[in-house]
Amino acid sequence: MAFEPFKGVRPLTRASALRDSLAGVMLASMNVPQLLGYARIAGMPAVTGLYAGFLPLVAFACFGASRHLVVAADSATATIFASRLSTMAAPGSAEYVALAGMTALLTALMLLIARVFRLGFLADFLSRTVLVGFLTGVGVQVGIAMLGDMLGLTVSSRRTVVQLGQIVKQLPHLHWPTFAIAAAVVALILVFKHYRPRWPVPLVTVVAGIAFSASLNFAAHGISIMGPVAGGLPPFSFPAVGWFQVMDLLQVAASCFVIIVAQSAATSRAFAQQYHERTDDDANLLGLAAANVAAGLSGAFVVNGSPTQTAMGDSAGARSQFAQLVFAGVVLLVLLFASRWLQYLPHCVLAAIVFTIAVGLVHIGQLIDIRKESRGEFRLAVTTAIAVVVIGVENGILIAIGLSLLRHVRHSYRPHTMVLVPNEQGRWLPETSQPGMQTAPGLIVYRFGADLFYANDHLFVDEVKLLVDSAPATVRCLVVDATAITDLDYSAGRSVNDLCEELEHRGIKVVFGRVNRYLRADMDRHGITPVVGAGNIYQTLHEALAAARPDLNIHAEN
Repeated sequence: MAFEPFKGVRPLTRASALRDSLAGVMLASMNVPQLLGYARIAGMPAVTGLYAGFLPLVAFACFGASRHLVVAADSATATIFASRLSTMAAPGSAEYVALAGMTALLTALMLLIARVFRLGFLADFLSRTVLVGFLTGVGVQVGIAMLGDMLGLTVSSRRTVVQLGQIVKQLPHLHWPTFAIAAAVVALILVFKHYRPRWPVPLVTVVAGIAFSASLNFAAHGISIMGPVAGGLPPFSFPAVGWFQVMDLLQVAASCFVIIVAQSAATSRAFAQQYHERTDDDANLLGLAAANVAAGLSGAFVVNGSPTQTAMGDSAGARSQFAQLVFAGVVLLVLLFASRWLQYLPHCVLAAIVFTIAVGLVHIGQLIDIRKESRGEFRLAVTTAIAVVVIGVENGILIAIGLSLLRHVRHSYRPHTMVLVPNEQGRWLPETSQPGMQTAPGLIVYRFGADLFYANDHLFVDEVKLLVDSAPATVRCLVVDATAITDLDYSAGRSVNDLCEELEHRGIKVVFGRVNRYLRADMDRHGITPVVGAGNIYQTLHEALAAARPDLNIHAEN
């Protein structure tokens, strides 16, 4: 597919430009404080949060395809690389900033490779359940990390459990004025978020915090403030990072890559579906790669397609990337003309804003819904959240993906198996397979609930033998309902062949029903068809049962 610049902007009319311009200003008013908060989460200088909301947005608008996705700083990716980079350099230092820039460039390279090889489908391997658990864990981790600044306490560790212990030990020494300001900000934001979600309350609290801090000299009263903040255009340079450090950053970049692909794809698909638009995951990968190149070269850090900021943009009325371009323009104005005032911003105000972001990431309602529908997936979500909090975001997400894939493999390894048995009215209905079950005297209709492959072929063979051996009447015919079997590998082919030959020697006829053309091709290729007989393989279950009736003299139907 040819590259189409500004695909997420076009078509643009005068009316839509005006609408998106107003939405972009509203989005900027709500998000500028959050950009500062994301920089805080990332351990970066505050101004780099604004950098992350400038050129990366322009780059995605140029190269991406989604009309709605807001690509900027995000708490999930910020937490991932901060957890690793903080062990390599002091947060906020020039070396740390360089490492963050290189992480963004490595992430961009992985996204570009994914685009070249059309790997947008990788987004499907991180389930919504895992994302809910991951974001919940990130929310808990970020919330705890902000408590030190909100309480006026010193927290030295980057590990969540240790941080919590340090805070508990220092509680008798909390700074009450700092705590009062933070509590007021949290209460205001959460109350207005519930009743007036479109009001830019975080921006109001930042402006008020700066005004009160400058006029009342908060710093003289023991309330920590940000201090001088560099303004102007972002610096352009290639991060000065050594080769061995680059190798250390590969795992961090890979973790960011996975989250970006999954979270951005899920968000862009959701909003495209809402507005009946087509999605192009591969074009979005190119846009995300360009955005992270812009971030890495402009002194910022990894950017992501943010679900929360995209939802905020949608609620503000944004319907194309033109709104994001206006958002970037507002950020540029802040960088050029308002950055000097940020030095008076109290850390407790910024920490309180970040804390409310963290609260929004803890999806208790979704966890409850997951538990109601699937206890197994609920355990997966909770395990993911605990892994993120205890082990760290970087390794937690990899564990989460592994658990998600293992759960899928387990379903294939131990699929549901059933036998058709008659009910009180004599109608055959599927029931969970148990020894001693039979469909009719001399007949067993067995249904296997997954593809047959090397890990589950023994289950198929063992269960069929057990059903045959424990049947109350001598089995003369086994009908395999192959509804769920679409694929059969070499190992399974050998096992099925051996089973059919053994049953034939015992005088038991084997018939396959509901065999689709893909399974039939596998049966032909692996030599099962000659063993069973081409005349005993049918496309429907009714035909298979009809083939069994002459030998059994049965008349019931499924």
